[in-house]
Amino acid sequence: MKVFVTGASGHVGSALVPELLRAGHQVVGLARSDTSAAKLEAQGATVQRGDLDDLDGLRKGAAEADAVIHLAFKHEEMFAGNFQGAADADIAVVRAFVDELSGTGKALIGTGGTLSYSGLVRTATEDEVVADDGSRGTARNLIINAAKENVRGSVVVLPPTVHSALDTGGFIPVLIRTARAKGMSGYPGDGANRWSAVHTLDAARLYRLALEAPAGSVLHAVDEEAVTMKEIAEAIGRQLGVPAVSIPEEKAQEHYGPFVLMVTRDAPTSSTKTRELLGWDTKEPGLLADLEAGFYFEQS
Repeated sequence: MKVFVTGASGHVGSALVPELLRAGHQVVGLARSDTSAAKLEAQGATVQRGDLDDLDGLRKGAAEADAVIHLAFKHEEMFAGNFQGAADADIAVVRAFVDELSGTGKALIGTGGTLSYSGLVRTATEDEVVADDGSRGTARNLIINAAKENVRGSVVVLPPTVHSALDTGGFIPVLIRTARAKGMSGYPGDGANRWSAVHTLDAARLYRLALEAPAGSVLHAVDEEAVTMKEIAEAIGRQLGVPAVSIPEEKAQEHYGPFVLMVTRDAPTSSTKTRELLGWDTKEPGLLADLEAGFYFEQS
C-alpha cells in the first residue's frame, strides 16, 4: 500500500515510517524543510515537499496514495499559546483530505488526544462521544463521519505522554524544563489527576494496524490507563535532585504557564476495545520506567 504521511519526520512519524516500510508499504512523507526531507530519504521514504498550509499539495498527496495517515499538527503554534490557531489549521487539513478522498473507499487515519476526555470522572472508552468543539474534537468527528462519503476514516487517540528517546518536544520535556527552572518538580493540588501513557514504538504499531481498521473506528493508543501527576513529578524530581511539590490552584497558572489546562486535567483512558479489534499489544517500557532510565534528562 502507498501511504501518504504528514508529520512523517516528527516524533511519532520517526517511528511510524520504518514500521510501515518493514511491513512492505511504500511511504510518501510530507517534509517542510531540507533536514526533514533528508531524514525521510535516509529511512527509505519518498518525499513530498510542503506544509499544513499547502492544502492543494495535501490533496495531491492524498489523491496519489492508497491511504493517508495524518500525524502533523502545528505544535510550535500550540506551545506558543495559540492552540486555537493550530486547531483551525488542523480542521482545514482534515476537511481537505475528506473532500479529496470522498467516494474512494481509501483509509484516512487521523489523530486525537485523550485529554479531550477530561471531566468524565471515570475511565474513558472508545465509545465516548466528543463534541464539535471547534478544535480537535471537530477534526475527529469529521474523520469518523467520513464513512458517509465512502472514506474509511479512523482516529488514533494519543495520550498526552507518548514517551521514548524520540520525544524531545512533548509534555514530559516541558515538565522537566519547568522543574529545572523552578528548582522543584510541581504537581497540581494533591497530584491525583491522571494521564494515560504509551511508548512511541507501541503507538507506531497501532497506526500501522489502523490501516486495516473498519470505517468509523476510534482507536486508543494507550498502554497505561492512569499515571498520576504526582507520580510523574516525583520521578522527575528524583532524576533532577529537586523536591516534588504541590502547586495550589491559585498558583498553577504562574507555575505552568500556557500548559496549565493540560497539566490539571484528569483523563484516565482504556484501550481494551482497541486491543480486541486489531490485536494490538504493547511491548515497550512504561512512562515511569522511561523517566527512571535517564535519557529524558540528557536531552531536555
